[in-house]
Amino acid sequence: MEENFVQEKLVKEEKVVVLDFLPHGYPFDTRPSHKKTPIVQAIGKTRFVLLELVPKKDIFVQPHEEVYIGEGKRDKIHHIISRIPFDKLTATAKNELEFVVRELVQQNVARFIEFFNKAQPLTTRMHQLELIPGFGKKHMWEVIEQRNDKPFTSFEDLKNRVKLIPDPEKAIVKRILQELSGDQKHYLFVEA
Repeated sequence: MEENFVQEKLVKEEKVVVLDFLPHGYPFDTRPSHKKTPIVQAIGKTRFVLLELVPKKDIFVQPHEEVYIGEGKRDKIHHIISRIPFDKLTATAKNELEFVVRELVQQNVARFIEFFNKAQPLTTRMHQLELIPGFGKKHMWEVIEQRNDKPFTSFEDLKNRVKLIPDPEKAIVKRILQELSGDQKHYLFVEA
């Protein structure tokens, strides 16, 4: 079962956070400058999808800016080119990625606490909790035991009730970055 943990519905991204804006297009684009297209590299707020976008004419966006890309009238984005693999991100986009992912995790704490409260086994030998960096079998069993007594309410609650646990917020951010940057066998948070 290689599905994402959070399968509310296979929703399209409505909003993205800008990672990089190239007003003159990619530097390696050999076309004349009047034929180059400005490019926005961004990450989806819900499914963490990396996207390549084209802004509307004379629109400038900044890294960390939230931009609407859903159906209907878009104020800043003309169209979506495609998903973009991690290795095609610019150096600036890669540098911003960890900060943006951390902000998105902090804005959606309830979603990630729900993960700790509802994570399930992947196989008879592997549990979703074990995919979180720093979490082994001992932490997994302790999380399961504690959540059976009472569901977790926050990262702080999780840290207080599970002994010697790695910082859950940092561990979630690290897992999302791993899923974004490489081919993982299982995806918990990023749409594969």
